[in-house]
Amino acid sequence: MRGFLYWAIQHKWLLVAFVAGGLLLIPPLPADLSPKGREALVIALVAMILFVTEPIPLPTIALLIAVSQVLFSIATPTRVAHTFMNDSVFFILGSLMLAVAIVKQRLDRRLAVAIFRFTGPKIERIIFGIISVCGLMASLIGEHTVAAIMLPVVMSLIRHAGEDPKKAPRLSALLLFSVAYACAIGGLGTPSGGARNAIMIEYWSRLYHIKVSYFDWIKYAYPLVILQTPVLWSVLLRRFKPEKTDLSTAIRKLKAQVLWEGKMRSRDWLAVAIFIFTLLMWVFLSGKIGLGTPAFIGVSLYLIAGLVEWEDLNAGVNWGVFLIYASTISLGVAIEETGAAGWVAQKFMQATSAMDIHAGFPLLASVAVLTVAVSSFISRAPALGILTPIVLSVARDTGTSVLAMGFATALASAFTYMTVIGSPPNTIIFSSGYVQTKDYLRAGVWMTVASLLLLLLYAETYWRLVLPA
Repeated sequence: MRGFLYWAIQHKWLLVAFVAGGLLLIPPLPADLSPKGREALVIALVAMILFVTEPIPLPTIALLIAVSQVLFSIATPTRVAHTFMNDSVFFILGSLMLAVAIVKQRLDRRLAVAIFRFTGPKIERIIFGIISVCGLMASLIGEHTVAAIMLPVVMSLIRHAGEDPKKAPRLSALLLFSVAYACAIGGLGTPSGGARNAIMIEYWSRLYHIKVSYFDWIKYAYPLVILQTPVLWSVLLRRFKPEKTDLSTAIRKLKAQVLWEGKMRSRDWLAVAIFIFTLLMWVFLSGKIGLGTPAFIGVSLYLIAGLVEWEDLNAGVNWGVFLIYASTISLGVAIEETGAAGWVAQKFMQATSAMDIHAGFPLLASVAVLTVAVSSFISRAPALGILTPIVLSVARDTGTSVLAMGFATALASAFTYMTVIGSPPNTIIFSSGYVQTKDYLRAGVWMTVASLLLLLLYAETYWRLVLPA
């Protein structure tokens, strides 16, 4: 009994989630909601509680999502397996494998020296350089990968700055948040920038037969990345005024390390060439062969060339992340197919109508704010997986552009600056021990407001000109 009580205390949120789910199945079924629809929503609510509180490993939640759909007879095992595996999930898995292959080449110090050679030692220019490079890289290989690559670069710079990082908290925070927030901004610019983008593309295709290519996404979303870059630079420098504004000593030490390692070898250049080839396939061939196939071609080339071993991929790929993304897409499809998305959309429209919000721009703004609120406390991919079928149903039923609503939701899910768990880059920099939870609010509130305002202005101007009706 003592052992069970200890387990129950340690897993209290697991019990709370299951009890809450059970209680929601007791009341009479709403007349306009199907039994399977209610069960799908209950699974989504339980999953949300577990994603927020994490009483069990996140991949376990992903497995429970699959199991629950079968046990509640929401879908057959074959159908669940089908919704788990699709081009977007293959793309995510391939991207994770590519990231391992790139990190294995140990090009991070060379990248840092290249950045500082361009920016010089002044902190204002260094921050702008880090933001620009992280944003560009995050657009290509994913935000969490870039954050993982750049964290040791920035940590090395902090340690070589000549002062105890604990005695220069604003300098440390400035450098670390420039990485995390730039990765978030850059990640919204292309399908390969974040799994949430691939998830949205999959929903458009699966639910509404709308095809959005790699280049289409860049055309519709990347200008917002460019607009946000100077805003981020200004906000960070204002909120974290550094104790030291010249990092000449730290840069000299990094240059010495790179000189000791020698020039880039032929295998290093081959690794760069394979990635560029993969990127070109994403841009020019995704409309024909999808996003997952180019990623797997790139991974295969790395393996064939001997630049990475399968053991490296097996150890370096976060298979749990792969499961989480697959499960949230599957759950979103279940919510749509059972009619639950339409029911929630109807209730959402009733609530917005009570506030005299019916369609168009005000509705887009409401959804963007809702997305930021939910995504700040749940991993963004699960949040997007749950919200997307609902908000797209709202768009369809109100005559609002499904494309505009989808883009607004996907892009707003990147504006999770205020919490540690809001995004993988936020969590990665928190692991350094040099930033505190209150630091996220210090700059995050300003960035969230600025990003939302820019998004809404962007939607009312640029999207009106370029998005199909």
